Amino acid sequence: MTNYYETLEVSRNATPEEIKTAYKNLSKKWHPDKNPGNKEEAEEKFKEINHAHQVLSNLEKRGLYDSYGEGFEKKSPMAGEKEKLQEKIICLSKKL
Repeated sequence: MTNYYETLEVSRNATPEEIKTAYKNLSKKWHPDKNPGNKEEAEEKFKEINHAHQVLSNLEKRGLYDSYGEGFEKKSPMAGEKEKLQEKIICLSKKL
């Protein structure tokens, strides 16, 4: 299981600015173009860093992650609601 705080090398109570700084430093360090001899590992690490930043830099996602862990998107109360709503809209539009 991935720990986004560990991925960005910040504490759980890191400020948004600390998260942003850590992201910038790590994304530069692990950018695949800067690691031509280790491109596969760098690409994987770079993706992990980006994903961790996407979650921790968004207050809503960060709160859900803190509450539910890595699978927060599947476990959160609103998970899948968008898809269900889209299906209902399609069904209703077909009836018209």
